[in-house]
Amino acid sequence: MATMTETPETIANEKRSHQFHAEAHVLSGELQRPIEQKIEHHAPVALKDERGGHLTRLAEDVSIEGLISFKTGHTRVSGSKSLKHHGWVTLSTSILEGLNVFEVITADRLVAQVATEHPYVNGHVPHVTFLGTKFENLQVGGFPVKLTLNFGVCGKKPEGDRPYLENSKFLSGIREQIATVAAAEFLPEKVREQYDERLIEIDKLINRNRDQKANDERVKVTCSLVKSIDIEDIPIPGLKTVGNVLVIPDFGAVSLAEVEVGIEPARTPSEFRRHEFEARGSSNEANNGNPKMSNYFTLRMLNMELGCVGQGSVVAGNVVANGQTRP
Repeated sequence: MATMTETPETIANEKRSHQFHAEAHVLSGELQRPIEQKIEHHAPVALKDERGGHLTRLAEDVSIEGLISFKTGHTRVSGSKSLKHHGWVTLSTSILEGLNVFEVITADRLVAQVATEHPYVNGHVPHVTFLGTKFENLQVGGFPVKLTLNFGVCGKKPEGDRPYLENSKFLSGIREQIATVAAAEFLPEKVREQYDERLIEIDKLINRNRDQKANDERVKVTCSLVKSIDIEDIPIPGLKTVGNVLVIPDFGAVSLAEVEVGIEPARTPSEFRRHEFEARGSSNEANNGNPKMSNYFTLRMLNMELGCVGQGSVVAGNVVANGQTRP
């Protein structure tokens, strides 16, 4: 593994490779009422190989029995060499236009976008950006919701090629976000349980880092790009907000621009389309083994827990990006 003390000659002699990993879809979930129906991933696209490239999908005029609909959904993923740091760039984008959820939540356009850059040197942990992510005319009951986003929620790439989840400043900021939402007494039960679990997760992670234990298992935290939500001019009785969560009476709770930051055991080539590697005579997984963990970032624009007029869980605008550099 490259370190800050390695010379250019040492780096040049290493034959490094990179597994691109990007996924996107525009809508998924499950409804229990007024109908029972699983919502399959719409416009799914995935990039999982060393070659990179650019893939796109399109879905048009989709309606889930008239309850949830959208006019168009675009997804695209790409992987390419970085000219900046001679490493690798991965981009994942989900665009949803004309969204309507039970006539309560509507949006002209949602864009979820995440990009990661793995430098050639000290590049097992990537730099990440959410630039391009946006809500266009998001409304509740026909009234616009005013949002302020913070694209720098993850901060700078940690020094020394260390994971974001070992960055105490990042973790303390996220814990504050989660604790604020978890303390709200008006959250629906399922959402309250979700945030209580997230608080437990991050406390365990902070304590583990304090004890300096090794990262040998999958761990994650969930934060949000949303800095503030302004609902002052929306005359809906009982409408409340805390952190990145909207609680809408007779509808449910909507978590906006959720970001899951995690690390997981590095995947082997067999998990990235084994047949592609065998075709190149590279089925020996030990040759390019990577002892580092894989860092991933998932962005969900609308994570909806429905109750009353409808029952179910629905995600709109979902993207994932990570990647693995070997050795």
